[in-house]
Amino acid sequence: MATQRPPLSYYLDMSYPYIVIPDEGSFFIKFPDLPGCISQVEHEHEIVHAAEEIRTLWIEGEYEDGATIPEPVFLSEFSGRFVTRIPKSLHRDLVMAAKSEGISLNAYVGHLLTDRNAAVQMSARLDSLESRLAALGDQVRETAAPERQPASVS
Repeated sequence: MATQRPPLSYYLDMSYPYIVIPDEGSFFIKFPDLPGCISQVEHEHEIVHAAEEIRTLWIEGEYEDGATIPEPVFLSEFSGRFVTRIPKSLHRDLVMAAKSEGISLNAYVGHLLTDRNAAVQMSARLDSLESRLAALGDQVRETAAPERQPASVS
């Protein structure tokens, strides 16, 4: 028996945390729980409105596509710490790279994980957008194709 999906309003009514990153006169808005849900505004007073708008559009688009929409997770649920085993040679390489950057190993690994995670999320979002564009292209071709009339026999 298939589990029934909650209605769209279930997701739209949830409060999703977002991060604001100031950057050279503008502000980037990112929803950590919603991969690829990002926006940019010029003025600080636009942040709340833009965040709500992009969150709503992202959820509606994913819901319409039948994608799984994650529920919000709040940072208070995480300690910010995890332990992993790696080969000694990788450990050495990471330590050396961190030293050459003038930062700690933890900071260096944090940067690597952040960059890679962002790339994976963006790749998934691009794949989703490519699929949606292909489907839209198919719809346009179907609509634009002239209807074929049966040949009349005289």
